Amino acid sequence: MNIENVRALLLECYSKDLCDPKFQDNWNEKNKCFGMDAITTLIINDYFNGDIGKIYVNEIRHYFNLIDSEIIDLTISQFNCDINYQNYQLVDREKILTEETKNRYNILKEMLISKLLKQVDEKVFKCIACNKLVDKFPNDTTIFMGKNNDIVLVGEAPANNGWRKSHKLWKDINGKILPSGVVLRKLFDILDRDIFETTFLGSVKCYPIERKNLKICSKNCKNIMLEQLKILNPKLIITLGEFPTRNLLNFTFNRFAEVVGNIYEVNGYKILPIYHPSPISPKSYAGNFPIFEKLRDSYERSKNI
Repeated sequence: MNIENVRALLLECYSKDLCDPKFQDNWNEKNKCFGMDAITTLIINDYFNGDIGKIYVNEIRHYFNLIDSEIIDLTISQFNCDINYQNYQLVDREKILTEETKNRYNILKEMLISKLLKQVDEKVFKCIACNKLVDKFPNDTTIFMGKNNDIVLVGEAPANNGWRKSHKLWKDINGKILPSGVVLRKLFDILDRDIFETTFLGSVKCYPIERKNLKICSKNCKNIMLEQLKILNPKLIITLGEFPTRNLLNFTFNRFAEVVGNIYEVNGYKILPIYHPSPISPKSYAGNFPIFEKLRDSYERSKNI
């Protein structure tokens, strides 16, 4: 992901409805950036960090980004004059996120995420690294989008009789919930969350014809998976089983049981490995139950702070 690509995709997303309500009557297709500075700077801050600055241009408040001391202003083209950034003020992003601005920001970000993920999926469909080892993923996208991306599940690979054929996550072609889905639904009930509304992606994007190829396929798909996670920017990643866990943790371990149930911070992500939810494993529910109880309790404590 780079800023120029994000700039181009944001331009495709801008519309009158996303413009600051105070200026909507003056918005037009020839000046798409008009009134978009607040929600744009918030999104750039999400993905590239840095600070948000504020200045006044012709007595109109204007926001921009500062990244590594460099001014990044993706909506500067809305003005027909030179801008003096010398007397800027730094702004806390939470002060920008009024209820109205937050609504526009969420809509724009959702649109951007969709376009970014589509670009990544195009790489998957063109990939030939594992051609002889897998059946290609036939769906339009290799990610199932939930209600939000605060928790993202990372699985091993598409099941033979699941999502890739049914187009319904955790269900077979007859609409029956797959065994792993049954286990996960019980576990997510502990968090009072719906497993069918939780974002999911696979460590491996296509279906490995033989399980022995999971390791090499995981390696070949790693960069694709990392791109998708960067776009989603989750607060917590839950890895389902050993292969996605090894792909994401930045250290080696001998036994999977050594890392299960612990939260690790890696490259800005919080990663929680759990036992694979397949009921073939005796720990799919019994081993994961205390992990989810602990996770529920930590969420409850964070709400009360």
